[in-house]
Amino acid sequence: MSSLVGHVNPGLVLVLVGILGCLIPVQRVRQALMVATPIVALLLLVFAERNTDLAVWSVLGLDLVTYRVDSLSFIFALAFLIASFLNAIYALHSDDRLQDGMALAYAGAAVAATLAGDLMTLFIFWEITAVSSVFLILRAGTKAAYQAAMRYLGIQILSGVLLLDGLAYVYKSTGSLELTAFTSLDQPGALFIFVAFAIKAAFPFLHNWLQDAYPKATVVGAVVLSAFTTKLAVYAFARMFPGFEILIWIGAIMTVFPVFFAVIENDLRKVLSYSLNNQLGFMICAIGIGTPLALNGAAAHAFAHIIYKGLLFMSMGAVLYRVGTAKASELGGLWRSMPYTAVFCIIGAMSISAFPLFSGFVAKSQTMSAVATFNNGEYMIVWLMLLFASAGVLEHSGIKIPYFTFFGHDGGHRVKEAPFNMLLAMGLAAFICIAIGLPMMGGLGYGWLYDLLPCTTSAVAADVCNVSGVEIKAYNPYTLDHIITQLQLLMLAVLAFMLLKRFGLYPPERPGTILDTDWLYRKPGYGLVKWFGTVWGKVGPAMTAVSGSLAVETFARLEAAFSPRGTLARGGLVNGMAVWSAVLLGLVMLVVLLA
Repeated sequence: MSSLVGHVNPGLVLVLVGILGCLIPVQRVRQALMVATPIVALLLLVFAERNTDLAVWSVLGLDLVTYRVDSLSFIFALAFLIASFLNAIYALHSDDRLQDGMALAYAGAAVAATLAGDLMTLFIFWEITAVSSVFLILRAGTKAAYQAAMRYLGIQILSGVLLLDGLAYVYKSTGSLELTAFTSLDQPGALFIFVAFAIKAAFPFLHNWLQDAYPKATVVGAVVLSAFTTKLAVYAFARMFPGFEILIWIGAIMTVFPVFFAVIENDLRKVLSYSLNNQLGFMICAIGIGTPLALNGAAAHAFAHIIYKGLLFMSMGAVLYRVGTAKASELGGLWRSMPYTAVFCIIGAMSISAFPLFSGFVAKSQTMSAVATFNNGEYMIVWLMLLFASAGVLEHSGIKIPYFTFFGHDGGHRVKEAPFNMLLAMGLAAFICIAIGLPMMGGLGYGWLYDLLPCTTSAVAADVCNVSGVEIKAYNPYTLDHIITQLQLLMLAVLAFMLLKRFGLYPPERPGTILDTDWLYRKPGYGLVKWFGTVWGKVGPAMTAVSGSLAVETFARLEAAFSPRGTLARGGLVNGMAVWSAVLLGLVMLVVLLA
């Protein structure tokens, strides 16, 4: 590879080709570019030199490291590029220049931000992800999508503004914009950057944009959105806030609260959005633990999650594309019409539920083990919360999604199977879910994923893993006790679902919009604004009339005093205005002279 090509950020290639794609009217030419570009970018990443500044630009006195690869950034960038390739295949059935181009640019911005070596470069691509991704919601073309897109854009821009504030404090304090991990939230700029990351990671009370926007995006848009924004935030937390114990409790809460809303939600794409929030909690909790095993768990979970969550969104997108709805109450019996989609959905469901032989099992187990052993079991309550959340995700994503869509009651829909390109994308994603979940057998199994993790003996990002003097041991997920424990948990959850359905105790899906913490601004907040508008509608005209009368009276008095026909122009002082002008001029000259 030439030295010039080796110094090109792969994400920047995707961004530029994505923008170009918006201008290419020929569908096949454009989509060939959309599929080929992630492959080229993947080659650039694989052959890039590690742990060195590959591209440095001096702009306005700032040295920007626009391309740097280490073991942490590599695995996230690799997952993003694989997802971009799968998403491009999934979108081949549609002819939408703006959607194709912005999807690639969005993916490229996430890759470029992951491979950034300084805060300013991270900020630039952080904002590009916000601007490019909003088009994937707008292209749905509905009023609800437009309103959700505006709310989404506002909160994403706010995240960028906070990040910019934080990096300004960091630069003023240290004179550097390096991506160095913080040690305390009391450091200059740390709190601003923490909140900026928290917004994109959908922390509690900051998460509603996710469940609001993703289900309203286009069929392809929801798949693309599920891969990048939140996992970019996970990477950013792992890079700059590893070992912050506040993240342990925040992550634990994130895993638990979405379970209750996902159970009663009727829109299955919104169920997946709540499930996405739940899975993010495991990653954030692992980053808070901050041990090498926990950071490996966060990275492995993020990689696996990008694939299996994308697969689940793909299957629901295919159903929406063929049936016209993703409402659980209106679906059922589709296994007859869409058998391949049903199989791929089940593979995604088993992966997210962490069944043995699937990707979630080998990824999530590291986090669970890290929490259980951290500080001699100090966070056993957190471990129990994660255990409950694991059972919950089986219920709402592992069982509810495939059961209500393809089985359950028969919704009477007789449709075609998903288009071939959709099936191909789902098939490739399903293959990855199985390939990285198998035990070590020759060249197959979880070993190749574990070899890519940031905290291994062969490739250590010391500034992230903080492993000086600590022995890193190989982790084996396929121990007898782990397999038995996980199967017991899963079987009990399945039994509980069957009993609740059998005796009619399973919570029914609720039509309409399910509110969680957004109740605060959708109900009392909206009511307060509406009340203020009503009050202003009554008081405003009276205040306007009074202020108008005062303005007219004031002008009349000024005119009576200072106009050519006014008081100062008559009487003993001839040409009074000229006299007063001379006096004022004299005072000004005196002040200037004294100064």
